[in-house]
Amino acid sequence: MFAVPRAGKALIGLLALVLLFSLSSQARANPRYAAIVIDAETGTVLHAANADASRYPASLTKMMTLYLLFEAMEKGLMTLDTAMPVSAHAASMPQTNISLKAGDRLKVRDAIPALIVRSANDVASVVAEALGGTETAFARMMTDKAKTMKMTSTTFRNASGLPDSAQTSTARDLAVLSLRLMKDFPQYYHYFSTQSFTYKGRTYNSHNRMVRNYPGVDGMKTGYIRASGFNVATSAERDERRVIGVVMGGKTAQSRDQHMASLLDRSISRATRIAKVSAEQAPAAAKLVVSTETVRQTVRQEPQTRAPAVLQRTSQSLPIEQSLITDELGWAVQIGSFRVPEQARDRASDAARRLNDVALAQIAVSEVEISNRKLFRARLVGLEEAQAKNACQRLSRQGMDCLVVKLSGS
Repeated sequence: MFAVPRAGKALIGLLALVLLFSLSSQARANPRYAAIVIDAETGTVLHAANADASRYPASLTKMMTLYLLFEAMEKGLMTLDTAMPVSAHAASMPQTNISLKAGDRLKVRDAIPALIVRSANDVASVVAEALGGTETAFARMMTDKAKTMKMTSTTFRNASGLPDSAQTSTARDLAVLSLRLMKDFPQYYHYFSTQSFTYKGRTYNSHNRMVRNYPGVDGMKTGYIRASGFNVATSAERDERRVIGVVMGGKTAQSRDQHMASLLDRSISRATRIAKVSAEQAPAAAKLVVSTETVRQTVRQEPQTRAPAVLQRTSQSLPIEQSLITDELGWAVQIGSFRVPEQARDRASDAARRLNDVALAQIAVSEVEISNRKLFRARLVGLEEAQAKNACQRLSRQGMDCLVVKLSGS
């Protein structure tokens, strides 16, 4: 065995101390920094740094304000044409704002881009008062909603993200919120890519340069207060892989964006490698292309009464099986993609059992090839739009990740 000279050991020890000091110096230089990147489909954490450390969310707060607004619209309590009154409190909110005046009325269709593009604090207060009566009451609603999403380290005190020492969150919690916005309200997600909007003759441009400058980014939100530094939540899709990233505590908007771009590059590459390895490790004999199962659920149904799954094993893709997915009318709830077909079927079956008051659900497991890797995608199909959205929301509340999908035949 090669023996390290005493002088060499001393040098190695010195280098280790220098490296440790360097890292600790960086932490001291930017104690507000935190970041996380997750695979949107599998939930795999691809990068994390201080992901559970308490931070100020700043205007990333407005993502929860939008979540509750979208939820109210889904419940029929609001429409795009609902005109919300502007109080003196809302009109008094400091920049950034759209100069609302007390007594004005603001339509929901204008409020949404104002929150996303302009990050308007006055608009956040208008929405809060319209839904909660007062902004304080609405902040309690926001916190309660965060807890149901398992954002256990998040507390809201206002709807805008303006400075409040008690309003805190984490990079991990904000990634959860970003993902839930996408999954629970896919019909509204396109708003997060909006780059400009016009209100009362004035055009406002987005602060989110990631959407313009990074290929594959199609939303979400930026934020800044002095106590937080520059924050951003980002969703990006490339090579059929979607990731959600959150960076907090940037020293400048430019350095924050550059760091996010670097994290996205590395994380998408890592997600692709993980999926490839998982697909290669799947048993070669398991060649289930599609398994469909009609599950009739009642509250009193015992497990042994369920119809058994029909497993169709084949060494090649069958057009008939593919048509079960592509020609199906309506909407689906996508549960995830898995490297083993039985795992996909079991996961979908578990989702169907959780929805025990759905009269009829079809389980569909399809083999998909993504970047030369084979995965098995699990869905509940044969649903109407409202059923699919409601089902996914209920599954999410139970801790099961899902995505509402409009089938291509619809």
